[in-house]
Amino acid sequence: MKTKLAIVFIFIALGFYLVLMGRQGMLLITNGNAAATTMGVAILVLPFLGAYVGYTTLRAGFQHSRLAQRIGAEGLELDISDLPRMPSGRVKRDAADELFVSVRAELDAKPDDWRCWYRVARAYDIAGDRKRARAAMGRAVELERLELKE
Repeated sequence: MKTKLAIVFIFIALGFYLVLMGRQGMLLITNGNAAATTMGVAILVLPFLGAYVGYTTLRAGFQHSRLAQRIGAEGLELDISDLPRMPSGRVKRDAADELFVSVRAELDAKPDDWRCWYRVARAYDIAGDRKRARAAMGRAVELERLELKE
């Protein structure tokens, strides 16, 4: 519940900011000065860009959350409770690499299963490879969407 309230607060603040930016952009555009008009147009782009980034981030968060709930309900979430950790709490690299190898073998056996892609994304995340984790999670979302259409 705290997370949902935080998201609502952030998006209200973002909306307020975007309205203010849009207003400033319009004031500069109506100024009549060529430089001010150009700057106003550039500033007016920012609210649209901010709204797009906010929307896509929120949509991805909801999609990932839905997959996490489904994986949890099916009992397929990765169990990392017994993996050795560093003092910071992160899983040690060797253990994360071993986990990744086993999860990757599952994916190689079933490359069209969104559950395997989800688990690989989580393994990448545990290993600290955020870029690959996002790409794998995106693939999981695509495959799950296709499964729901069938």
